Amino acid sequence: MGIAEKIKILLIKREMTQKALSESLGMSPESLNNKLRRETFDLEELETIAAKLNATYSFKQWFKMNDTGEEI
Repeated sequence: MGIAEKIKILLIKREMTQKALSESLGMSPESLNNKLRRETFDLEELETIAAKLNATYSFKQWFKMNDTGEEI
């Protein structure tokens, strides 16, 4: 599941429209729609969106060794 789909689920759960979110972010609805379609959010934008939706954004990154399965 991509980040756009997760944001859309949060919007449904918070009973907020994409237009209302875009206005709270100070961007046009078209700009938000383009970012959702392309999934071109930076970390700061995702944290701001999470805050507007009363949520927490967590970015986890790791390497997994294919031969041993060890995660680093």
